[in-house]
Amino acid sequence: MSHTYEKLSGNKAKLTFTVPAEQFDEAMQEAFLKLRKRINVPGFRKGKAPRRMIETLYGESIFYDDAFEIVFPDVYRAAVEKYDLKPVDQPQIDLDEIGAGKDLKFHLEVFVRPDVELGEYKGLAVETDIQKLTDEMVDARIEEDRKKASRTIDVDDRPIEEGDTVNLDYAGSVDGVAFAGGTAQGQTLTIGSHQFIPGFEEQMVGMQIGEEKDLQVRFPDEYHAEELKGKDAVFHVKVNGIQKTEVPELDDDFAADISEFDTFNDYKASIVKELTDRINRNNDASVENALVEKAAENAKIDIPEAMIEDQADYMVREMAMRMSYQGLRMEDYLKYTGQTMDGLKQMYKPEAEKRVRIELVIEAIRKAEKIEPTEADIEKAIADQAEQMGQEVETFKKSLTDEQKGYLKDNAAIRLVLDLLKKDAKISEKKAEEPEEKKTEKKPAAKKPAAKKSAKKAESEETPAEEKPEKKPAAKETARKTNAE
Repeated sequence: MSHTYEKLSGNKAKLTFTVPAEQFDEAMQEAFLKLRKRINVPGFRKGKAPRRMIETLYGESIFYDDAFEIVFPDVYRAAVEKYDLKPVDQPQIDLDEIGAGKDLKFHLEVFVRPDVELGEYKGLAVETDIQKLTDEMVDARIEEDRKKASRTIDVDDRPIEEGDTVNLDYAGSVDGVAFAGGTAQGQTLTIGSHQFIPGFEEQMVGMQIGEEKDLQVRFPDEYHAEELKGKDAVFHVKVNGIQKTEVPELDDDFAADISEFDTFNDYKASIVKELTDRINRNNDASVENALVEKAAENAKIDIPEAMIEDQADYMVREMAMRMSYQGLRMEDYLKYTGQTMDGLKQMYKPEAEKRVRIELVIEAIRKAEKIEPTEADIEKAIADQAEQMGQEVETFKKSLTDEQKGYLKDNAAIRLVLDLLKKDAKISEKKAEEPEEKKTEKKPAAKKPAAKKSAKKAESEETPAEEKPEKKPAAKETARKTNAE
């Protein structure tokens, strides 16, 4: 068997094969033995007709496809290994000559991992967001612990106050007629949470346990139920119970209860360190992302579409897995949002291309700089991963498969590439955008009327809650590592 290699472009290769007639004839015989039980030949029981009779009746080409499939995998694999190719898609095959007693000749074209023409990647100048620790961050973090240490107690000696949690029954009506979703019993409501339509919670302040009252309210003009928009309504409510939340004082006793520290000052110092370490990690990751994105922008790569498609598929699977952890199904998500799977993949393609580009550039820098992690580098990668998973290092090491060890070795190499990018980089803090009012002062512009926002989030039929648009964080994810092939 012989083959030749031709590079067609930075991301495409051509392989030409010649398989000796003897080898292809063996494959033809194997195809005959495989297929004869499925071929009907008059005068013969199934599987008993001789090969020559089948070929006379159907033509020898009946065995070509199966014979080719027998020969192809081994010869293709051998060529890929010889020329160190990394195919990223299925090859497009063209037959040049085929037949019994003849050399099998064919050629194929296949997209491969593309060549990367690196641009500037050392001493890069980038701007990035630099987070700084503030007193508000520390206070908010302490408040989280304070809420965890809080307790809820029943109240029976006073009326409802702002912040209380109330158990109530209610029945709503418009013009004396009850409406769907306007009635509930044993409903829980925190006064001041603004979960219900405007005026509802405010009118409950001062009510006692067991008291009943008619609340006069008006549905918002923008409301999910068309028949209730802007309508005046009456809710007859009854208070079943009142609870309040007691929060602990921020003192030494609180610190001893919530942490391993005996004094509040020591506890607060640990919170400052925890947040400082987290901010430093986030800032470091932000710098690394900015540098690797800049290096990727500077490189020239002709990325095969198949690589982008595969990465987009992977990202969709990631999304489906995250949703499954929350008890959601991809099918339900698509139905609720009105999207299709193809549409979702198209939405992910720009980010997928960016991820692929970054992966290829990191790989190219590693190759250009001859970066190979030492045993100490790999041990550190293993230790870091063990810490993230909350396991002892030795226990974690014993559980690793060869594939996982290879993955962590690659992680160690990527860490060395990122360190190289940071070595002589010039990092500056991204300037905050000027407030709109300042921009307006500098350059007056015609004032346009603000567009009305239409709330689309469906509400529970069990509560007359005010509808609010869902706020979604705009997260930007930069892939620093993809799984080894």
